[in-house]
Amino acid sequence: MIGISTGYVKKIIKKKKDLTEILVEVEEKEEKALNFNQLTGEVAAGDLVILNTTAFDLGLGTGGYHLVMGVLFKGRTPKRSSGHIIKLRYTPYQFPVLAVEEEASKDREKIERFKGLEKMPVIVGTLHSQLAPAAAVIKKLSKSLKIAYLMTDKASLPLALSSLVDELKSKGLIFATITSGQAFGGDYEAVNIYTGLICAKLVVRADVTIVTQGLGSVGTGTKYGFSGIEQGEIINAVSILGGSPIAIPRVSFADKRERHQGVSEHTLVALGEVALLPALVSVPEVEEEKLGRILSQLGSRGVREKHLIRVIKADIALDALKEEGIEVTTMGRKVEEDREFFLSAGAAGILAVELLRGRRGEVIGER
Repeated sequence: MIGISTGYVKKIIKKKKDLTEILVEVEEKEEKALNFNQLTGEVAAGDLVILNTTAFDLGLGTGGYHLVMGVLFKGRTPKRSSGHIIKLRYTPYQFPVLAVEEEASKDREKIERFKGLEKMPVIVGTLHSQLAPAAAVIKKLSKSLKIAYLMTDKASLPLALSSLVDELKSKGLIFATITSGQAFGGDYEAVNIYTGLICAKLVVRADVTIVTQGLGSVGTGTKYGFSGIEQGEIINAVSILGGSPIAIPRVSFADKRERHQGVSEHTLVALGEVALLPALVSVPEVEEEKLGRILSQLGSRGVREKHLIRVIKADIALDALKEEGIEVTTMGRKVEEDREFFLSAGAAGILAVELLRGRRGEVIGER
């Protein structure tokens, strides 16, 4: 059951296009809350708001925020979408968006003309934090490349929740964002992963697309019960549409959980079982003992047999993050605390650039 409370907005802490951070008075205490403007409209000091307090009630710790469920406007009329595709369907929060596929979209004709992705490199990750090193190293290696970010609906649904995406866009590392399925808030909305990829190719005209879930991935400790399993499904979709899938393996030697040491069990399942079509898999060049373990794990679960493994020296990706001033973490660990995790994502970005350079006739050295 949803935990519900009401409170008065004391002040606006920070406001972005689709997200407003506010201070609310709840039961005589001042606490922070997030208002998703696309869902509940604009909010102002003095408004009475209805709050979802479930995460607080369960002690989940969503960064210390309540979530606004509704705003009692003071004579303000919320903006209406011109679209007719409903997201969050059949929940109290269903709302319309203008999807790229629908008839009212100015991009509908482009979508209908689709013939194939024409081998566009598509980097497929399992965690949101993998986005940063992949994007940063691509732009470091080739400033002119246009990168699209496609966020799926397997974790958090509002793109606005990601301050990382805001930072990457503001620094010119990502050109455009697309949200697919029930996810929302991208520059473009798509009904599913297939039309999201088509949008990246024909509407955004991206050179490279990076696909990950949003914040808040789900895991249960069971073999198939994790949100990152979509990596295998997305690889299939990319191949079906004629793209070049590049899989980021989840690699860590800092994670204390056995199932995530070396190559994560999540990667082994997604690539070894769920992905039915081959992909390039980016493995970072690390110390001999660690690399041996990575390759052994991939070999023991059929990943090396099914996919093409590339070992890539990827330190330049960490340099790119530092040069751009991007501080990103995974499971609370900084880059220097979990280098291999970020190196594997960076290696995927390097592979994407190599594919594009090779296609354009440039000489690519073996790594």
